[in-house]
Amino acid sequence: MGQKLSQNEGIILLANSLAIGFTLVFLIITFGKRSGAHFNPAVTLVMLLLNKIKKNEAFFYVIMQLTGACVGVILANIIFDLNAITLSSKHREGFQLNFSELISTFGLILIIILNQNKQIEVIGALVGLYIAAAIWFMSSTAFANPAVSLARMLTDTFTGIHYSSVFPFIVSQLSGALLSLIILKKIYKI
Repeated sequence: MGQKLSQNEGIILLANSLAIGFTLVFLIITFGKRSGAHFNPAVTLVMLLLNKIKKNEAFFYVIMQLTGACVGVILANIIFDLNAITLSSKHREGFQLNFSELISTFGLILIIILNQNKQIEVIGALVGLYIAAAIWFMSSTAFANPAVSLARMLTDTFTGIHYSSVFPFIVSQLSGALLSLIILKKIYKI
């Protein structure tokens, strides 16, 4: 919608950050008590390594995350009268973008783990606010989710990512998640 409203990248970014942030809040609150709100393979990996979920659950979650993200992009393309699938031409390359993905995922994991004993409404609000803000303060616009990185190959909109940029994004995201886990274990003994 941001892209349909304006050609101004600031307005597009604002529309996207608000939509993503608000959506994360209500999805996490709605599904948090049922499934742990597993929408992100990086989060699922950390929960698996912390023995909070079983391997078969993690596998199922990751398959559903990838499927859900791709279906979501396809539906968004259709809703906004675009081809269901159009491979993105938007290259997102460079150390600064990959480092941004590492840091944004690091922060996301930090927020989730340090607040895991709080009510799901608090976690939902914190995650939604963090990602909405990180979209603005990270040069990569804070995908912070391997499923999102993969799915956004399927749209040639402002939010898209060229297939050649996806693997480095995913490596950076998983690295950020693992680095966050290592530091949390050392400092907070989780």
